[in-house]
Amino acid sequence: MVRITDLPEDEREHLIGKKLPPLGPQSWTKHDKPLTDMRVALITTAGLHFRDDESFDFTDATFRPIPCEEDSRNLIMSHSSANFDRVGFAEDVNLVFPIDRFKELVSAGAIGSLASVHYSFMGAGLMPNAYEQSTREVAHLLKRDKVDAVFLTPV
Repeated sequence: MVRITDLPEDEREHLIGKKLPPLGPQSWTKHDKPLTDMRVALITTAGLHFRDDESFDFTDATFRPIPCEEDSRNLIMSHSSANFDRVGFAEDVNLVFPIDRFKELVSAGAIGSLASVHYSFMGAGLMPNAYEQSTREVAHLLKRDKVDAVFLTPV
């Protein structure tokens, strides 16, 4: 783990500027549906996208759709940081976006189904409120796809 005092000044100021109060108690939604009947979507902040998609900029609050039927080995990562080691992702995308593991859970009957589309954001570049428009749009898309639960992998 890097010490904040060891970071370049601009990076240090960027991170210190993100010191926000705690979010407060988590609000949980109780489901009457068993997990075996739920439709699940994955959302990551790893800046993942396919080669033909527009890559993420560092201060990018948009998202990229990741269709479930696409081959996860074709995903690339725009996320970059002096503090982030990409070796694990290069070896196995499932470390940051466990889509293949979730497909196995569906096959095993542990969860009902997967969303037709999953979503990727670029994390770390902006304050949380910058993502409000994009997250509202993704929430609408998830509702339209009848998603019951989301598995989030923050990077």
